[in-house]
Amino acid sequence: NLAKSSLHFSPTALSEELKHIAADKSYPIYITHTKPAETAQIMQEIQTFISLSKSDDGHARDIEWLSAGQEFEL
Repeated sequence: NLAKSSLHFSPTALSEELKHIAADKSYPIYITHTKPAETAQIMQEIQTFISLSKSDDGHARDIEWLSAGQEFEL
């Protein structure tokens, strides 16, 4: 509920949104700005989702955890 009221994704909400992506498509998903005290738990929940989603549609999700100072180009 806190994630929803603060307009952030929870792992469950993320998994629901990713279901809207066609099975033959893959887009990078970047995770950032988690609460430091909850990062390990959130990552575990997302890793569980990744494992389950591979068996559901046969496509691995491209989900990456961003760390402080990391840079990437779009």
